[in-house]
Amino acid sequence: MSFTDRITQGLESGWKVTEGATLTENQTVEADVVIVGTGAGGGTTAEILAKSGLSVVLVEEGRLYYQKDFKMDELTSYANLYQEGMSRATRDGSIAILQGRCVGGSTTVNWTSSFRTPDATLNYWGKRFGLDALSPEAMAPWFDGRETRHSMSPWEMDPNLNNDILRQGCEKLGYSWQIIPRNVKGCWNLGYCGAGCPTNAKQGALMTTIPGALDHNARLFHGLRAERLLINQDRIDSLQASAMASDGITPSGITVTLKARHFVVAASAIGSPGLLLRSGLPDPYGRVGKRSFIHPVNASVAQMPKLVDPFYGAPQSIYSDEFNFRNGVDGEAGYKLEVPPLHPAMAAGVVPGHGDTQAENLARLPWMQSVIALLRDGFHENSPGGTVSLRDDGSPVLDYPVTDYLWKGIRNAFYTMAEIQFAAGADRVRLMHLDSDWYATWADAKAAIDGFVMAPHRVRLFTAHQMGGCGMGSNPEESVVNGFGEHHHVSNLSVHDASVFPTSIGANPQLSVYALAARNSSRLAQRLQK
Repeated sequence: MSFTDRITQGLESGWKVTEGATLTENQTVEADVVIVGTGAGGGTTAEILAKSGLSVVLVEEGRLYYQKDFKMDELTSYANLYQEGMSRATRDGSIAILQGRCVGGSTTVNWTSSFRTPDATLNYWGKRFGLDALSPEAMAPWFDGRETRHSMSPWEMDPNLNNDILRQGCEKLGYSWQIIPRNVKGCWNLGYCGAGCPTNAKQGALMTTIPGALDHNARLFHGLRAERLLINQDRIDSLQASAMASDGITPSGITVTLKARHFVVAASAIGSPGLLLRSGLPDPYGRVGKRSFIHPVNASVAQMPKLVDPFYGAPQSIYSDEFNFRNGVDGEAGYKLEVPPLHPAMAAGVVPGHGDTQAENLARLPWMQSVIALLRDGFHENSPGGTVSLRDDGSPVLDYPVTDYLWKGIRNAFYTMAEIQFAAGADRVRLMHLDSDWYATWADAKAAIDGFVMAPHRVRLFTAHQMGGCGMGSNPEESVVNGFGEHHHVSNLSVHDASVFPTSIGANPQLSVYALAARNSSRLAQRLQK
């Protein structure tokens, strides 16, 4: 490409960007605000605070990868851009966790789906957690502002066939469906969003708020791990951070001490509780790391008579909320239906079987289609979420027991997905369950699902949405922060990411994080300017 990309331009113009691996001696850095994490929450916060004239330092454990690094190659991308080289999972290994570990966080590798927090979710938060100030009416201007900032609008090109099959099946069965808003500008419709956008079309933090902050004199350290916040009475005094070696994973032994008037933690719903736990901050009611949610995701694959090429084209463009709030907010587990792209390496990890069976299945990949269901957790007493705790080495891990209430929702979602695929003309369907075969009719699939044993490791579960663990609420006895993300017990600490959600939300979370972070950062900027 002949044009110079945004990051290259910025680096050439003198942005203050330091890679941890290049540091040769310990140092102390001071600023008005130190922000841990550069994803949806951290990037938004950094841009708003820097534009208000405050000095800002961003700390990112992952590295700065940008256009020159995005080669549409699954293997290097997953290894470099994802937490634990894309092998992150729940404590028992039964749920795979897809999460970014790079500048821009998960917004660099997500599939661009951009939904407002559902009204039903915001209303529930108001009623249950005393968060009346986050009503749909109050949040609307913040959603508007972020939709503009990140170029979010319903996808205007025709959906690829992988997504259109969801539409066709829904139409046949009389289920509602809609077009997904995407945060893209000049998208080439390549389909490799999950490996980093090679054309700079994706308007995640990497292309928007991070450059916006750096243009206003913010400083970025990447390859720098936030180890612990040091507290003095009720205030954070400093952040201790470790530089990563050139492999991006091993600490080099160099430490950076960051001092500030205010600290913002935006290290994700696994990373943020982890940092607060490592720091031993006041937590009188034991709330940190509790009520961690993920939208457990199950899937089905179909063999279609027509060539699908599920690896090309916008990964997600059609969805159905037919079953999301059908039983009310706190009835049976609701689920949102979407479509995942099926790239060869990703598909190899998803489609059951190995050896000759897997080779045979994946030989049919160009004719394969998939549907996923995102289960809405956290709204029912039998869906209390999981717990983030620390391993012996201090790294965070999520323990997420799947309750009978959720297993029932997962079984219901299997029925729905198979029914939709057969309605759209599938030759055969297979559920992502170890006991599933390929089924040639809806009746056979339904009978098989009736008999599935629902248990960890039998059902193949995934998640790309981590939420909760530093939940917000008006009552400090059941929450970590208030509705503005301000810590209940530490006066100069805020949390600005999806860890503050008191439940899951029932939609892909990036816009919810952008909007909440914009609202809360605007208030923080006013507070600090005084």
